[in-house]
Amino acid sequence: MKKFLVILLAVTLLLVPLLAGCNSSPADTQSDAGAKEGESQAKHKIGILAPAVTHGWVAAVAYNAEERCKELGEEIEYNIQTSNNAEEMTAQLDDLMTWGADAIVAFPQWEGMEVPIQRALEAGITVVNFDIVIDEEGVYRVSGDNEDMGIQGANYIVDKIGTEGTVVMLEVPTSGSVSELRKKGFVETIEKIAPDLEVITYATQFTREDGLKDFADILTSNKKIDAVYSMDDETSIGVLQAIQEAGRKDIKVVTGGGGMQEYFKMMPENEDIWIQSALYSPAMVKDAVDVAVKVLNGEKPEEVTIIPTTIVDRDNYTEFLDDNSPY
Repeated sequence: MKKFLVILLAVTLLLVPLLAGCNSSPADTQSDAGAKEGESQAKHKIGILAPAVTHGWVAAVAYNAEERCKELGEEIEYNIQTSNNAEEMTAQLDDLMTWGADAIVAFPQWEGMEVPIQRALEAGITVVNFDIVIDEEGVYRVSGDNEDMGIQGANYIVDKIGTEGTVVMLEVPTSGSVSELRKKGFVETIEKIAPDLEVITYATQFTREDGLKDFADILTSNKKIDAVYSMDDETSIGVLQAIQEAGRKDIKVVTGGGGMQEYFKMMPENEDIWIQSALYSPAMVKDAVDVAVKVLNGEKPEEVTIIPTTIVDRDNYTEFLDDNSPY
């Protein structure tokens, strides 16, 4: 009798989990599947790091980054931070890591971001660098062709004034690789195609206020200037104002860079000066956001995406006018 009771108890224990499984409702099964599906469809969290808006082009970068994030809709969750210096951007990068960012699109305009970005990479976060080079292995980058902008600027100036004369080059050392590459392309090309051209270098900033102030001083100390190699449209607007206020008629070319609508509209206004811009659209940041999404989706985009240079002047500026542009 005892042996029979032991066997009965053992059979009962075996049947309990089977019966429990048979009693699971379709709703329970769907709930489990839904939870797993929800986990697999979790939104990607993308952080955007941009400089504070001190320049129209920078403002347009932040605008286009947010526009692309909105266009992606339910696919991502985004968090945009702006900063005034490398220290502030470093703190914001730490905040994005705490927030749980899967990817960070960084647009640092200062040196000193290598260590914090390396820390993000070590944490398994995808980093896409926009514009300025961050020399860390594993960083994706989207940029215009800064060196080619310098090459195109040199060719343009020589085409307009010839192989002799005086050119003022306005560099911006604080902008890191942007200025370095544009300067490299310009100087090396001038050495090849117009070695007798005199190039005088001055440091300034990417603002019209600095362009005006610095170039007013440059005009005072240089009685004859044939062309100006400026790397930025905002700087160039200040340069043109300084030329106008000084009543100078010797300058035949002023270059620029960026793609500013206000600058485009100035191109046909002065027949004595060829006003040029090497298009460097702030909308390129949308490509940087797309690279981040592709990586998070398991795709393998190119590590470096370079957007070709387009030259804009009075001959073709109407093709680039855009009333909806924030820049």
